[in-house]
Order: sequence, then structure tokens, then C-alpha cells
Amino acid sequence: MSEGGAIVAGVLILLSAFLSMAAGIGILRFPDVLSRLHASTKPQILGVAAIVVAIWLLNPSWGVASTLILVLGFQLMTQPMTAHMIGRAAYRTEHVRADLLIADEIADAVEAASRAEASDSGESRPAG
Repeated sequence: MSEGGAIVAGVLILLSAFLSMAAGIGILRFPDVLSRLHASTKPQILGVAAIVVAIWLLNPSWGVASTLILVLGFQLMTQPMTAHMIGRAAYRTEHVRADLLIADEIADAVEAASRAEASDSGESRPAG
């Protein structure tokens, strides 16, 4: 490995550490669930991508590259979905600060889902 590649890999690892630190500070400092989700997901994806590139620079082989592509792919698929589900759960349990929302585009969908859930639970009860 060249010295330049090792330096770039080191810089990427430091960048990833900084992003992780920024995510931790954001989780502690931001006022509500949605802001904390933003603070945790964005740096996490970028930090994982920086680590993946650093690992590939340190060991550039097809076996390592295929594993790293899978790791990054799963992170890119699951992290936004996880944040979305946590945000919906926080909204439905009223842990979202409504005064910080610019537009509440999900209120109608949550209300309709709650009505449907209530009517389904009423129909499925056995008579007795």
C-alpha cells in the first residue's frame, strides 16, 4: 500500500469519527425526536460510507469490495426506513413537538389508520 493511500484512509477514518461525534452531540442537544433522528441518520450513513472507502483503500480486493458493497447497501436501505418508522411511532404517540412542524402532512393518514384500526378491532371481537 502506498503512503498516500494510507493517509487518505486515515483522513476518512477521522472524518467518520467526527461524524459519529456530531451525531452523538446532536442526539443530546436537539429538542425533539425528529431533529434527533436527522442528527443520527445523516452522519451515520456518511460515516459508514467513509469507513467503507477507507477499508477498501487499505485492502483493495474484489472479496473485500463485494462485502463492503453489501454492508453499505444494507445501511443505505435500512437506516432511512428505521428513521421513518421511529418518526411515525413518535408522531402517533404524540412525542413530536407540533410547534416545530412547518406542515403536518401525515395527520390525515394517521387519523384514517386509527379509525380503521378501531373499526377492525370492534368487528373481530367474538359475540358473547
